[in-house]
Amino acid sequence: MRTARIAAALLLALPLGVSTAAATTDDVDVIAHRGSSGVAPENTAAAVKAAIKQRADFVEIDVQRTKDGKLVNFHDCTLQRTTDVEERFPGRASYRVSDFTWAELRTLDAGSWFHDKFAGEQIISVSTVIGLVDGKTGLLAEISPCSHYEGLVDDFADELNAHAKYVDEALADQALAVQSFEVDDAKAFNQRMPKIPIGLLDADRPTEAELVALSTWADQVNPQWTVTDAALVNRVHQLGMDINVWTVNEPGTMRRMDELGVDGIITDFPQSLTQR
Repeated sequence: MRTARIAAALLLALPLGVSTAAATTDDVDVIAHRGSSGVAPENTAAAVKAAIKQRADFVEIDVQRTKDGKLVNFHDCTLQRTTDVEERFPGRASYRVSDFTWAELRTLDAGSWFHDKFAGEQIISVSTVIGLVDGKTGLLAEISPCSHYEGLVDDFADELNAHAKYVDEALADQALAVQSFEVDDAKAFNQRMPKIPIGLLDADRPTEAELVALSTWADQVNPQWTVTDAALVNRVHQLGMDINVWTVNEPGTMRRMDELGVDGIITDFPQSLTQR
């Protein structure tokens, strides 16, 4: 491989049918999807800290930008699903993350939707995430595909350059990578920061032509697990790239992906793999 391998549960929060046990080898990286988002509200400090406690190899986050230029860890393009934004700011014309200032976002409750225990959890900045994972676990950062952003790649590269010591140490520990659904964004980031492993997310199975093209510049191909089989895993490896599959929450599927030889498993329940 030319790049590094990317890479006590709250039972009341586990969906029905999800076990807490899955046997895997030590070769697969456990990647906590939006933090340990099966047991804590996604992309919050609580979810990141839970993933670290459960000894996930990487925490996966989502990078967006506020109206006043702060980079934040949030998945959806809009705020309604996981915050009380409509109660705090009724009648706003738009509830996109990018239409709110950092100060406004900090007033939102990003935890109560998940469970009362997490009432008051806040949206956190990318800088805060870096502080939480630094020296403790790896970081896999997704550049948001929300189509209204311009310049987000450069802003994220600038943020990482502002944490140069962290970046150098994380790269030395093979504990940092970036991914995107957008080919142009992934290429642009690779041009800005070529030392950081870059991956392309894909909900569909990449074609042979796409894989060959990606192998000229990408370090990872990160497909949905439902389109992943032994032939795809083997071809990605033949082309010198790693493969991390998403989002795998059922123990039987975790074992199957591990048996295929994937490099990383992105999951809401890292404790199912780490047994921590």
